[in-house]
Amino acid sequence: MTTRRLALFDLDHTLLPLDSDHQWAEYLAKSGRAGDPVIALQRNEDLMNRYNAGDLTAEQAAEFMLGLLAAHPPHFLAAWHEDFMRHVIRPAMTDAAVELVQRHLAAGDLCAMVTATNSFVTAPIARAFGVHTLIATDPEYIAGRYTGKILGTPSFKHGKVLRVNDWLAGMSKTLQDFDESFFYSDSINDLPLLEVVTHPIVTNPSPSLLKIAEQRNWPVLNLFSQLADNKS
Repeated sequence: MTTRRLALFDLDHTLLPLDSDHQWAEYLAKSGRAGDPVIALQRNEDLMNRYNAGDLTAEQAAEFMLGLLAAHPPHFLAAWHEDFMRHVIRPAMTDAAVELVQRHLAAGDLCAMVTATNSFVTAPIARAFGVHTLIATDPEYIAGRYTGKILGTPSFKHGKVLRVNDWLAGMSKTLQDFDESFFYSDSINDLPLLEVVTHPIVTNPSPSLLKIAEQRNWPVLNLFSQLADNKS
């Protein structure tokens, strides 16, 4: 039977009450794995504030975030990420968020996680939610090391639309082939993708996105009673 519904999920502040990119950088900084801890923590906060304000490019974020991957051998990164999942991510996965994803999967919907955060950080998180397809910003990897550069189109702002379209084209599909398409997101940065699905659902929205949702009569879903780190 042909799948007639598509469900797309942003990750940070949508399915998780935190920003996984920000938390990963903080995790590395506090353990002295990101250079001077004070400088690294301050730069991390600055990037978070600029992202929330919609004033950050993927390249600006990558210079710091992907640079953290380039600074260490992959086997160290993998071990640290397992600890990060155990102590930071899994405790933040709420029943409400897991159940939302599971309802779409149980209904037979075609599902994907679509996030601006890089795929090294988010691939284990997508698996933990049970989502097979991850569309994320891909870090370049050459000769056994991350280079600190972005590979291909970053999954950010309008880039999310391009990446989703490319993924569907690989299955000889378009958004228009689905009777219903859902996208859950908290961020004003995701407005381009919210505008092209049949069911934009703003989820734990930032004030700027909530204002647009109210103007356009988009449904608002709140999965968390309290966010774990700051939002605009």
